Amino acid sequence: METPDLPTPTNSTAGGSGVPQGPETDLGIGATMEAKPLPRKPRVESLPPYRVLLHDDDINTDVFVMQTLMELTPLNQTAAFDITELAQKQGVAQVLVTHKERAELYQEQFQSKNLTVTIEPAA
Repeated sequence: METPDLPTPTNSTAGGSGVPQGPETDLGIGATMEAKPLPRKPRVESLPPYRVLLHDDDINTDVFVMQTLMELTPLNQTAAFDITELAQKQGVAQVLVTHKERAELYQEQFQSKNLTVTIEPAA
C-alpha cells in the first residue's frame, strides 16, 4: 500500500525552499515560533567528584567482596584485591572517584549485594 505524497511545510521567508531560515520557524498558519537552543548537559569532567568508599564488615568473605568489586566496577582482580585488603586493614577503602549520580548508583548496587558503601565529596 503506497502512502500518498503529503505536502511539506515551507518557510515563507525562505523563498519556498522548505528550509527554515534565521531564528524563526514558520508554523504554516501565519504564526511563527522562535527557535530556542537546547539546554546543554554538564560535561562529566566538570561535575563535582565523589568518592565511593567500601567499608569492612564481618559478614562477607574477601572472595565475595572482590568478585562484587569486579562485577560492579571496571576494576581488575589486582585492584579489587588491594581495595578489599585495605578495607579489611583500615576499616574503609576508596573504590573509585566519579560524579555524584554515578556514585549514588554504585552505592545502591553495592547495597543490593549486602556490602556497605558510602559516598562523599572528593573535594
